[in-house]
Amino acid sequence: MSTAWRIGVDTRRCIGTSICAGTAPEHFRLVDGLSAPLAHVVAPAEVILDAADSCPVEAITVHDATDDRLIAPQE
Repeated sequence: MSTAWRIGVDTRRCIGTSICAGTAPEHFRLVDGLSAPLAHVVAPAEVILDAADSCPVEAITVHDATDDRLIAPQE
């Protein structure tokens, strides 16, 4: 089981819908109209997966901070 996740946002893909910030405001905010994580390494939380899975352009990625395994978005 993972003890830490790494959150990434591809700003070239992000279209600024703010769904992530609305879904997980404790983890995402909009900066200059684009999503940005509040911290790049975080404790695992279901709401982060919800935010990643709800991104319409799959700009958010969540990886295991230990082995870099992709956790979200789900394929």
